[in-house]
Amino acid sequence: MDGVTLPPVEWRRRAGLDALVDALGEARFVGGAVRDALLEMPVADVDLATPLPPHSVIDRLKAAGIRAVPTGIEHGTVTAVLESGPVEVTTLRRDVSTDGRRATVAFTDDWQADAARRDFTINALYADPGTGQIFDYFNGLDDLSVRRVRFIGDPLQRIAEDHLRILRFFRFLARFGDTPDPAGLDACTARARDLMALSRERIADELLKLLVARDAVRVTGLMIERGIFAPVLPEVVSPDRLTALAQAEAAAAIAPDPIRRLGALLPQDPQLAEQIGARLKLSNNQRKRLVATATPHPESRPRALAYRLGVQTAVDALLLAGRSADAAQVSTWAVPRLPIGGGALVAQGLAKGPDVARALRAIEDQWVAEGFPEGSRVEEIVASVLAQALRAHR
Repeated sequence: MDGVTLPPVEWRRRAGLDALVDALGEARFVGGAVRDALLEMPVADVDLATPLPPHSVIDRLKAAGIRAVPTGIEHGTVTAVLESGPVEVTTLRRDVSTDGRRATVAFTDDWQADAARRDFTINALYADPGTGQIFDYFNGLDDLSVRRVRFIGDPLQRIAEDHLRILRFFRFLARFGDTPDPAGLDACTARARDLMALSRERIADELLKLLVARDAVRVTGLMIERGIFAPVLPEVVSPDRLTALAQAEAAAAIAPDPIRRLGALLPQDPQLAEQIGARLKLSNNQRKRLVATATPHPESRPRALAYRLGVQTAVDALLLAGRSADAAQVSTWAVPRLPIGGGALVAQGLAKGPDVARALRAIEDQWVAEGFPEGSRVEEIVASVLAQALRAHR
């Protein structure tokens, strides 16, 4: 694939980007932006690599009137804040030592040395900002052309350097790949237990990204087959419910959701879901949703379910039950508010206290059961419940 150049994609015209490149003097686009542009995919983040030391980067940006934030300066990263958004500028690096969780780096001016420390060949592509010329040190373009995810160098060594690369291998396979590189797949299988050394936050971050990738269902099945989950999530033993969920999401035209999909991989046990949510250090809201995916819901009417539990939880439950049409309907429904409050009941003669709460519950139950009627029917429901409550206290 000699002579490949970066296409004239829109993000190359981002406001302030040319000024940033000019200020640096020597820099190249690197990583995801180059890869995704060549695949004609949307690009979210733009990164630049430069041989300049971090403090020189800061000095040059300040001289050019560009705000510089030392977001990861010990690892060579400075964030340039442009009017069109942030751009990370990272000094070329080589690894000095690694322990599977973090690396000690030294700065260098050797582009190939910087490429050599990256994980996969498709992530080690650089592009000249001016000409678009691609610099490819490890045949990443060939791998990209056949959508192959391949480690740079010896896969076992790369995994030993950073155990998270096991999950990244499968995430990139799910997002970009058609077939896994056999040596990489075997290395991930052999070293799956290395995942136990990682923080659960890092595992959760990679896993949740993987679960919404283009080919997540097939790749998740491959991971189960290869025993990748066993060391850290032994509860994941079958892709069947995830397969059914993905089909339901597609039928309802509802975007994949990582927590919903994680719920599909787990046994339907609320207590276990709570334990796994805590194990993965999920946020309180994520844990609550995960538990809800494992909890039976006696209410079967779609809108009543959404009213009682919230739209998001209802959509999760309906999709997991294979009820695509109901999920699609509920997903865009504006949940109404009960059109009466306790003050109105007191004004009509009901004594303040538990009687008001009981009457409101009765009104709400009838209102929900009838499908959230409006106008005169609400008045009739209120009058009926109020009459019964007043009679009970005569």
